[in-house]
Amino acid sequence: MAKIRVSYEYSEAEDKSIRLGLFLIACGILSLFILGFCWLSPTLQSLQSKPANCTVVSVLRPEEMFECVFTCGADCKGTSLYPCLQIFVNNSESNSVALLHFDEQQLVLNPKCSYVPPCERDNQKNRDSVLWWEDYFTKEVSSQSFTCFFNQQRRPDDVLWRRSHDTSVLLHCVLWPMVSLLLGTLIVLLTVCARSLAVRAEALQKRKCSYEVCQDLSAGPSDRHSTKAGDPLTTNSDPELSSPSRTLPLFAVPVRRRDREH
Repeated sequence: MAKIRVSYEYSEAEDKSIRLGLFLIACGILSLFILGFCWLSPTLQSLQSKPANCTVVSVLRPEEMFECVFTCGADCKGTSLYPCLQIFVNNSESNSVALLHFDEQQLVLNPKCSYVPPCERDNQKNRDSVLWWEDYFTKEVSSQSFTCFFNQQRRPDDVLWRRSHDTSVLLHCVLWPMVSLLLGTLIVLLTVCARSLAVRAEALQKRKCSYEVCQDLSAGPSDRHSTKAGDPLTTNSDPELSSPSRTLPLFAVPVRRRDREH
């Protein structure tokens, strides 16, 4: 029996769906690496900080000024000055005095100061922003305890007022790349499975057709033989009619008998 050949080529729609699935898989893997380096690592480090109760010990404003960079357009940049604000607190976790920072970003920008204002072109605006927070911690927060975050291993001399990253950032860093990865994998698997089922159905259909053709070919000679054997035009039961010597001429001429002469 001849081997049945089935086409395994994908259609244009199937090819596009496979490309879409592979694109989503690549995007999921790439975004997982990018978000992992840019957001996941700082978030995990931020979550390592333990919450503690802090009370303000002193609020200082040294005479030292620091520079910051401001932008005034696409190609316009400059530097301005702002005063340094130092807020020392006592945290219950280590029972020692530490310098308070607003968050991790400001700690990286200026480890010597507690607050880094949004950089303005006018130095007076920067100064006013720093003075507002000085009054706030001096008058309103000085007699109250508040929650701060302390990391003994990384920075034992610094505490954070608030975290820049929380568990929601960690969730988004893992959730959306995994959704893209799983969706792309699902599209590719469904397309391949659908094509495999179509190929199997085509193979079964061709096998069925070839089986029917073989049955017709095997039944053909016996049917023709039985047809020839039972044909009334080719076989006669009367031997006289079938015999060639008993065939009558086409035109018969009547012959008269002559009487005998006496």
